[in-house]
Amino acid sequence: MCKEPLSVGKSTPRIDAFAKVAGKERYAADYYPSNLLWCGVKRPAYAHAGIRHVQILQAKELPGVIAVLTHKDITGSNLLGVFEKDQPVLAKDTVRHYGDSIALVLAETQEVLRQALELISVEYEPLAAVFDPEIAMQTGAPVIHPGRKNGNVLLHDTIIKGQGAAALKECVFKTAFELSLTWQEHAFLETEAGVAWLEDDGTLVIVASTQTPFRDRMELSHALGITPGKIRIVAPYIGGGFGGKDGVTVQAFLALAAQHAGGRPVKMWYSREESFLAGTKRHPATLKYSIGCDQNGLLHALDCRIVMDTGAYAALGAEVLALAMEHAGGPYRIPHASIEGMAVYTNNPVAGAFRGFGATQAHAAVEQIIDELAKAAGLDPLEFRLKNAVHKGDTTPAGVVLTQSTGISACLEMARGSAMWQDRDHWENSAPPFKKRSTGIAALYHGIGFGPVIPDNANAKIELTPAGRIKLYAGVSDMGQGNAATYLQIAGDILCQDRDNIELVLPDTVQTLPSGSSSASRTTFTYGNALMGAAQILRDRILARAALLLSYQLLEHIKTQDLILLPKHVRHIPTGRDIHLSLLSETMDQEERAVTNSFTCPVNSHMPPTGLNLRLHGYPHRVHSFGVNMVRIEVDMLTGVVTVCDYLAFTDAGTVINPQLFEQQVHGGIAQGLGYALFEDFSVSEGKVLTGDFSTYILPTALDIPDVQSTAVALQEKDGPYGMKGVGEITINGAFPAVANALARVCGKRIAAGPLTAERVLAAINEVR
Repeated sequence: MCKEPLSVGKSTPRIDAFAKVAGKERYAADYYPSNLLWCGVKRPAYAHAGIRHVQILQAKELPGVIAVLTHKDITGSNLLGVFEKDQPVLAKDTVRHYGDSIALVLAETQEVLRQALELISVEYEPLAAVFDPEIAMQTGAPVIHPGRKNGNVLLHDTIIKGQGAAALKECVFKTAFELSLTWQEHAFLETEAGVAWLEDDGTLVIVASTQTPFRDRMELSHALGITPGKIRIVAPYIGGGFGGKDGVTVQAFLALAAQHAGGRPVKMWYSREESFLAGTKRHPATLKYSIGCDQNGLLHALDCRIVMDTGAYAALGAEVLALAMEHAGGPYRIPHASIEGMAVYTNNPVAGAFRGFGATQAHAAVEQIIDELAKAAGLDPLEFRLKNAVHKGDTTPAGVVLTQSTGISACLEMARGSAMWQDRDHWENSAPPFKKRSTGIAALYHGIGFGPVIPDNANAKIELTPAGRIKLYAGVSDMGQGNAATYLQIAGDILCQDRDNIELVLPDTVQTLPSGSSSASRTTFTYGNALMGAAQILRDRILARAALLLSYQLLEHIKTQDLILLPKHVRHIPTGRDIHLSLLSETMDQEERAVTNSFTCPVNSHMPPTGLNLRLHGYPHRVHSFGVNMVRIEVDMLTGVVTVCDYLAFTDAGTVINPQLFEQQVHGGIAQGLGYALFEDFSVSEGKVLTGDFSTYILPTALDIPDVQSTAVALQEKDGPYGMKGVGEITINGAFPAVANALARVCGKRIAAGPLTAERVLAAINEVR
């Protein structure tokens, strides 16, 4: 008896669910090849210093040490980076932050590795350091990367729309606000980890926790001088990524170590403390806003300046800044805008990709000033947003023409009708003694994919196996968001197969095809489109071959229109005769049974006249998701402790392929966003991380997360597979501003720095009293 085929639009259990719950899933950290060696790196004692000499002799002579390597052992460029290749695998003559790497040790055990790293001594020449991006941009500031034309400025540009900031003088109501935001740690359960070895033919194999297996291969080739075809990257399920594994972490160390391991496999696994020290973070940012509207409450002008601290290396800092600038004006019609942005090098920890990718910081600021302007104009904050919300065909404040589905008004209208909004006065008036209650709202949007210059491409491969099963080769990593399960659902829907008859091959640069990174809310959007095409081609081939076989059997011409593909077989509807897929497979050669299909996302053809430096970095986008988040909070007026009591999320991410996965993404993003808003105070002093583990870096727990009501506003997107859009990132963008807007009503003032900890809240309360 065949099981029910998979279908789109229904909640379907994830294929990886049981193995993960039972602890049977193998993540990269779980690989322990026999006879393995451990490797680790020596970190510097300064945030910025020249390297005069590295003494490795004592470490090399320690029993159990196999090799101690420095930059001299690297034959390639020794430089990592996606676009700006500025981060050395092993520092040559300069260290630029405390997380840099100076020497690599291979040892028999972790204890010997620890001892050897302590025995490495480095003679430094301390250099002047800079930890404030504003100071780093000043003339005479210490230069972190000498020889760069723009000094410590990684990227600088300005988007001008209409009259720009000059139009503020025409506004009837105006307000200004400046917000400072700090780092955020990814805090994934599986820290950066992997294993590597050399095959007999010289192929380097790396099994790593990575969002970017194909891009890793190219980066490693350039940095280490290895032919790309001799590098194989395997990416099993990832124990969390959120952008922190969007690029090379341990892979370069593993590759270098494997080359000097005498044929033995090597393993590297960051401790939590090392991950905090060396891993990338969310960009700190200072966002300075002025905004105004006319007497009727129509937005008229915006002036915005965003400064981001990218730390010691570029990573994806330019791309994060570009997305922040694109979203700086929010989902509103503002005819005149000036949006200036700078990403700046400092000697702080490296900042890089993080869920929300700069739009999170922009929303945290713009949604607060929108609330302030609504108050200045005497208007309800939700009605003010609805009055100014963009529609399809409008141009955003960043000059982006919205040609695709645009659901912000629909989300706002649903929020307006919700009980949470309708009953907000009763909620606030029913607070117990020494407590105050409030309701906050935020409107959101988020661009999908890579933008207009870097091709947002995916290549799907699907095969009918000799056993009559469907084998799907996915080249995009699954870091927990469930995209791999969604691919099975799409293939099952088109080919009418149940889950038991579909196999999945996770990303492997030998078996699967290049399909871009697991990032930018693009995985299902891009790979799903490629997969739909491949599955449709395979379906047509199966039906055509079945028609041919039945024509021979029945001695009559069989039309494919009279056939139906069912789980494990094809049925001829007029006669009820079935042909098993395994029999069909036997009549097809390998070329017929395997199908590949490519998809490249269309781009926004309306190029804004300014912001030209941003185009290479993703500006402008074509497809956007939209949303509205609403919170109820209760504040203890004696301690400043904020409790989020209820959370409501309306999200336009197009058609929902799997409602369960959709809801999980909404809930997960909101939980992470509430951490950013209220708890996660990543502290750095003169480049040194002070909150070095979970004893001092506080994450929200299940007790801190309220019940979340999630409603999909499912407007169909014509570019997306089945009409869907990405939902992975927009979900994090609303928590900070929604909570901040509710808090402002309680405190009587805005808190100008995040996170909104109890100490900051109590200080604001006492300042107003």
